[in-house]
Amino acid sequence: MSSTTVQAIANSDESIRQRQLYLALTTLIAAGLLLGVSTNLAKVAHGIGIAPLAYLTWSLAGAALILTIISWFRGRIAALNRRSLEYFIVGGFLTSAGANLVFFSAVPHLGISFIALMFSLPPLLTYVGALLLGMERFCWWRATGVFLALSGTAFLVAKQWLAPNADQFWIALTLIGPVLLSAGNLYRTRRWPPGESAESLAPGMLLGAIVILVGFSLLPGWSLDLSTQSAYTIPLIGIQAVIFAGQFLLLFVLQKTGGPVFLSLIGGVSAVFGVPIAMVLLAEPVLPAFVPSATLIAAGIISMLIGAKACGRHVFRSKPALGKQS
Repeated sequence: MSSTTVQAIANSDESIRQRQLYLALTTLIAAGLLLGVSTNLAKVAHGIGIAPLAYLTWSLAGAALILTIISWFRGRIAALNRRSLEYFIVGGFLTSAGANLVFFSAVPHLGISFIALMFSLPPLLTYVGALLLGMERFCWWRATGVFLALSGTAFLVAKQWLAPNADQFWIALTLIGPVLLSAGNLYRTRRWPPGESAESLAPGMLLGAIVILVGFSLLPGWSLDLSTQSAYTIPLIGIQAVIFAGQFLLLFVLQKTGGPVFLSLIGGVSAVFGVPIAMVLLAEPVLPAFVPSATLIAAGIISMLIGAKACGRHVFRSKPALGKQS
């Protein structure tokens, strides 16, 4: 093979990688925007008397209906087998039911700014998990980015924890959310059903989350009741359903193009959009530690983005996910 041919192949590979990075970055920004808006809507829902479990369940039901219709018309319905059902239930709990229920419930107690910055914590846990599972190679740029983002989050948590009248129960409970999201990032990548597209998997995962949330509603003190005097209840749930539908479609696209660690940066991007929205439209006060925390988190995101280019494309899916497994 001539040197000219080798160079042409190398240029072609680099062009493909650049397009993939551009698609991943664009998807990351769009998904982060939707997540930031979603967090703000959770506070609006609480303000008009909608319980977090009911709001989350009915919104996910609407999103699942939208995505199922889209998948049906495009002929992208996922095959139902043991592997896909496992994927829907476990992925639905980690990514949708568990994490969102924690965050949506905590918004009235801790505020949107705190919750939005908590979404920035998953990169550390996801990166460490991906390294341990052999899904990522070590990269100093990415490691530095994760350290900066973690430092900003830790500073914020410490300030909130030590503040007068701090709600330490909700602060501790909220930290479970990033753990669930990180586990979900790794699980969905490693156990992606062979031959399935993002469009086919998104509605199934939402349906799995709904099954789990309905189970929660059977416990004492929990309910899916939407009884409220506000005329905005149904429209608000409809808007949230559309946002969830777009958010989860983008999430799966980013999963394929960027991998689990790049995917976990959605939380940091959502804070960039979500916090200003909360301050301007919902008159939420600025947290005492917000500026230094947000600065460190932003520096971490920039470092992670540089790492995506400097360190090359990593192995995002494990070998078992590529085979025909049940």
